Amino acid sequence: MTERSCSFTRESLSDLLSSRRPGRRTSPSLQPRRGDADLNPGMTPLAAPRPAAVLVGLVEREEGFTVLLTRRTEHLAHHAGQVSFPGGRIEDRDGTPAQAALRETEEEIGLHRSHIDLIGRLDDYVTGTGFIVTPLVGLIRPPFDIEPDPFEVAEIFEVPLSFLLDPNNHQTCQKVIRGEELRYFAMPYGRHFIWGATAGILMNLYEVLHQMRGS
Repeated sequence: MTERSCSFTRESLSDLLSSRRPGRRTSPSLQPRRGDADLNPGMTPLAAPRPAAVLVGLVEREEGFTVLLTRRTEHLAHHAGQVSFPGGRIEDRDGTPAQAALRETEEEIGLHRSHIDLIGRLDDYVTGTGFIVTPLVGLIRPPFDIEPDPFEVAEIFEVPLSFLLDPNNHQTCQKVIRGEELRYFAMPYGRHFIWGATAGILMNLYEVLHQMRGS
């Protein structure tokens, strides 16, 4: 995808994401649901993964869209120190994945939902750690204030959408995780190593924008 093809507008992104129907994949060569097992065919997902939701936030900057990401604190029980989207488990009070993603975003980074316009969602992503994650895509309108929860969030940063949509920045790596040699997507950006489920969800975003725009 060329740099010029990355020059999306609020309207074009809304059209692309709102017209898409995410869900189970039907190709016999793929897992029914997107997830860590895509690159690890022998992986058996847990029978009852816990539902979670994240916000794939696209910030409308003058120089182009960026993606809002966080780095988790080192003491957390799940995905400690990793780059992630704002989000977390879906609770009974949420009602929908969208409500969960907005609530978690407010709690984790202090970004109020009044600055966010949800425009669509990507495929559910099943992690090897036992979660099924629903990614909600939202446009974030500056200016806005953020205040990270110091217990959960070590850092908040943005990555240009054009960088994440450039296939030259997409990697497939492997390492021993939980005693097993596993492969995973990665998109290193400066001192930030974006990998695992976060990179897998960004690959889904890349595929959607690339394929539906016909570039």
